[in-house]
Amino acid sequence: MERARAFAKRLNVGLAIIDKRREGPNRTKIMNIIGDVVGRDILILDDMIDTAGTIAQAAAAIKAKGAARIVAGCTHPVLSGPALQRLSEAPIDEIVVTNTIPLKGKEQICKKITVLSIASLIGEAIKRIHEEASVSSLFV
Repeated sequence: MERARAFAKRLNVGLAIIDKRREGPNRTKIMNIIGDVVGRDILILDDMIDTAGTIAQAAAAIKAKGAARIVAGCTHPVLSGPALQRLSEAPIDEIVVTNTIPLKGKEQICKKITVLSIASLIGEAIKRIHEEASVSSLFV
């Protein structure tokens, strides 16, 4: 919650929370949407997308509550097993991921995927570490 609030504050937007329960490895169940999503553009953020079960369920639940456009984002696109099919079928307009894990053409299978490079960020962090400068200021 603390991280979600920080993102919402930095972006100057509202916040809704998806209440989920993990039923086992790679198995979740969306329980509730807490917050107003009716008619709004939604950004769903997660650290990684593995099988895409959670993100697909979350998008479906949010769309059912009346959301307009849905964009999902993650740092690490694992995209294993049924992920590409689930993402293709989910009511998500765009999925923005970084290149921390090479997709090896998976973004061609699911046209919703946009890949952003973190090369310059990593390069700048390495430079700052070498020069004993602040790395945390990169994220302000």
